Amino acid sequence: MSEMDIIERDIYALICSSDGIKAKEIAKKLNKDRKVVNHYLYASPYMHELCCQDKDYNWHGYIRQSRPHRGLEDFCGYYSTVREFLELSQEEWFEMLQQGCKRIGRNLNDTRGLFHSFRDSADTMRALFDDLEGVSYEDWEIAFELRIKKSRAIRIYADVLVITENYVFSLEFKMNDKIEEEEVAQAAKYSAYQEVLFGPEYDVIPVLVLTRADDLYKYVPLKGTTAEIPVCAGNMLFNIFDEYLGFLD
Repeated sequence: MSEMDIIERDIYALICSSDGIKAKEIAKKLNKDRKVVNHYLYASPYMHELCCQDKDYNWHGYIRQSRPHRGLEDFCGYYSTVREFLELSQEEWFEMLQQGCKRIGRNLNDTRGLFHSFRDSADTMRALFDDLEGVSYEDWEIAFELRIKKSRAIRIYADVLVITENYVFSLEFKMNDKIEEEEVAQAAKYSAYQEVLFGPEYDVIPVLVLTRADDLYKYVPLKGTTAEIPVCAGNMLFNIFDEYLGFLD
């Protein structure tokens, strides 16, 4: 998947944060030549695959860049507010997740313990919200199994997303107790594209969660870059959220 340039990102953000916008309005707001804007509208994979034009020539995004993120549910195995998630029993949630995964074309081959990993991630998230007692998280959004696979150019995945007022926590779950370099890279792989998806109002925080580890919480260098990403045990996930949202301040 190729990198988006700034103009492309700005056009996409304008479309996805509006209730419909014409090319000439986009050009005016961005102070760009209409021909330049039209080139992106019809050549960019993001605009081609994740946006559409109505009969009045207004452009719309399939996933809105506002809370709630309408349209996001169409690309997830499960999506709701945290309140709605916590109101479900594990079996109710699991049934909804399976139905959603089938709808979005997620392979449900369980030969390598996929269902156990689904339940494991849900248990970790429920434990996290128990740890956040007293925090107003009920209207946060939570999504399991994000799969955007519209074309060879548009592929954005996440095991679990938690969307707060200003942050998207993109959680890569592994049933492991050791830090593996390739899993660190996998956790960070789609964060730049998630930043495009959610827009300039959000910071995306990629996190590798090792559910078989205990009391692990550290930042690990991302090979080939100057970046580091947080890696934690499931029972330390609270600390990641506290670091960015400041519950204990």
